[in-house]
Amino acid sequence: MLTFLAEFSWAFPGLNLFRYITFRTGGAVMTGALFVFLFGPWIISQLRLKQGKGQPIRTDGPATHLTKRGTPTMGGLMILSGLVATVLIWGNLSNPYVWIVLLVTIGFGAIGFYDDYLKVTKQTHAGYSGKARLAMEAVIAGVAVFAIMHVGQPGFSSSLAFPFFKNLLLDLGFFFVAFGVVVIVGAGNAVNLTDGLDGLAIVPVMIAAASFGVISYLAGNAVFADYLQIHFVTGTGELAVVCGAVIGAGLGFLWFNAPPAQIFMGDTGSLAMGGMLGTIAVATKHEIVLAIIGGLFVLEAVSVIVQVASFKLTGKRVFRMAPIHHHFEQLGWSEPQVVVRFWIIAVVLALVGLATLKLR
Repeated sequence: MLTFLAEFSWAFPGLNLFRYITFRTGGAVMTGALFVFLFGPWIISQLRLKQGKGQPIRTDGPATHLTKRGTPTMGGLMILSGLVATVLIWGNLSNPYVWIVLLVTIGFGAIGFYDDYLKVTKQTHAGYSGKARLAMEAVIAGVAVFAIMHVGQPGFSSSLAFPFFKNLLLDLGFFFVAFGVVVIVGAGNAVNLTDGLDGLAIVPVMIAAASFGVISYLAGNAVFADYLQIHFVTGTGELAVVCGAVIGAGLGFLWFNAPPAQIFMGDTGSLAMGGMLGTIAVATKHEIVLAIIGGLFVLEAVSVIVQVASFKLTGKRVFRMAPIHHHFEQLGWSEPQVVVRFWIIAVVLALVGLATLKLR
C-alpha cells in the first residue's frame, strides 16, 4: 500500500508526506493505539469467555497476586494484531528488514501463544518444555540473522559494532549467526521474565522501542549516520515505522493492562516484543546498545540466573524471590511502587543508551 501511495504522491504534491519515514512513524503510533482501543474490549471479552479461569497464579508468589486469579492472559494478541495491521498500512512492504522483524515477532508470538494455551488449559504455571521452546526460538532467530546477513553488505553485515568507537568492527563471519541468535533469544526471554506485574513490561518495551526507533532512523539515514559517526545500514530507517507501531499498540494495551489489569500480556506478547527488539538491534548493528537500553530486562534475567545458580551450588538464595521485581515486593514495596520505579530505571537506561550515539 505504501509503495503505491509513495509513487502516487509524486503526481500529487499534497500527498508527499507519505514519502517521509517520520510522518509514517507518527501515523503508525496513532493507528496502533486506535486499533487496540477499538478492538481491545472485544478481544478481552473473547479471551475471558474462552479461558474461564484465566491465567494460573503462582502459589509460591506474593500473596497479593492471588487476587488477580481469573484475569485472562494472551493479551499479546492485542499488541500483535495492532502491530501487524499498522505496519501493513504504514510500512514500506518492499523493505526486507520490515518483513524479517515482523516474521520474528509473529514467530516468537506463536511460541508464546502455545505456551499460554497450555498454561490456561492445564491450569498450571508451567508451559511446555523449556528446551523445546528455546530450540524453536533459536531456529527462528537463526533464519532471521542469516537473512539480515544476506540483505546487508558482505563483511559488514556479519560484524559486531562497538559503542563509543567510530570505526571499531569485529567481523565474526558465520559465527555472527550464533551471536545474533543469542541476542534475539536472550532479548525475548528477558522481556518474558520482566512481565510479572501489571504494566511492568509494556512501558519499558515502549521506551526501548522509542529508543530503537530513533536509532533505526539515524542508522538508516546516510547524512545523520555520517554526522554522528555511527555505522550506516541501508534500509533500516524503515524500522522506525515498526517501532512506532509498537509504541501505539503498547499505549492501547497499557490502557487495559494498567493496575488493576483487565488482561495480562502473557508469553504471547512478551516473547514477541523481546524478539522484535533483539532483531532490530541486530539489523541496526546496535546489539551492545540493546543491553544498555534494555538494561532492566537484563537485570531481570540475570537475577533469575543468579538465583538458580546460587541455589543449585550452595543451597542458598541470593534474592527473596526471583525475578527481582518479586524480591522488592517481598521487601515491602507495593506493586505500583515497583512498577513505577522500574519505569524510571528504564527511562534512565534508555537515555544512557541514546547518549552512545554522540559519544564517539
